[in-house]
Amino acid sequence: MKKDGHIHTPYCPHGTKDSLQSYVERAISLGFEEITFTEHAPLPEGFTDPVPVQDSSMNLSDLQLYFTEIENLKKEYMKEIKINTGLEVDFIEGYESETERFLNEVGPQLDDAILSVHFLKYQHQYHCVDYSPKAFGAMIERYGSIDAVYLRYFQTLLMSINADLGRYKPKRIGHITLVKKFQKKYPPAREYDNEIDEVLNAIKIKHYELDYNGAGTFKPFCLETYPPQSIANNAAKKGIALIFGSDAHQVKDLGQGWEEVNALLNL
Repeated sequence: MKKDGHIHTPYCPHGTKDSLQSYVERAISLGFEEITFTEHAPLPEGFTDPVPVQDSSMNLSDLQLYFTEIENLKKEYMKEIKINTGLEVDFIEGYESETERFLNEVGPQLDDAILSVHFLKYQHQYHCVDYSPKAFGAMIERYGSIDAVYLRYFQTLLMSINADLGRYKPKRIGHITLVKKFQKKYPPAREYDNEIDEVLNAIKIKHYELDYNGAGTFKPFCLETYPPQSIANNAAKKGIALIFGSDAHQVKDLGQGWEEVNALLNL
C-alpha cells in the first residue's frame, strides 16, 4: 500500500495555508492509498517555544477544529483514500508528565501518531535543533562542539523511546537523524554508528515503527533521507517497520522523497 504517514496542514504556523482538502486531492493524484495528517501537537503546558517567532506547533485552541475537519474529510473521501487523524508529538525532556496528560486527553481521537525530538535541553535552556543554520551554529558554540550537539540529540532521542508517556504514546519515532539537517554546512566530526544502533535496538525492543522521512532530500544542507539508506537498511534487517513520510508543509511537497525511499527499500 502506498502511504504517506507524515503530513502537515494549514494549522501549522510555520507551514502554508494550503487546505486539508488540497492535500487529500494531491495524495489521490499521486496514487497514495493512505495518508496520515500529523500536525505538530500543541507544546506542553508551561513550556516556552525557544524559536524566535514561537511558531513550532499548532495552537491548542485549534485542536478540536483540526480533528473535526479531518473527520469530515474521512467521510467525504472514504471511497477514494484512507485518511488517518494524527499528530506529531514532541518529546521534551522534563515535560514528560505534561505530555502524558495531553496524550491521555486526545489519544482516543487519534488513529496514528509520531513522536519526534526537535528540542534539546542544555544547562536548563532549550534549543530547537532544526530551526536554521545560524541557530544550529549558535548551538555548536554554546555546547562546545558539534559532537556535543549530536550526542545530546541521540541521548534525547533514546530518552524519547524509553519514556513512559502512557497508553497513547506514539508508536512511530520521527526522523531519527534530524540533527543532520545542516550537515553540509556543519559536517560532523565522525559517524554516530554506535549511538544510532542503540536507538534502533531500543525501537526494536519496544516494537515501534520508524518514520522514513523524505524531507531531508530537499534540504540544501542535508540532501539525504532521515535516516539515510545505510541506517534504514539496518533498521529493516532488525525487523523494524519503516513508514514513508514526506513531512510536507505545503501541498506541492506531499510525497517528497517517495521515489528515493521506494528505490532504496523497494517499498
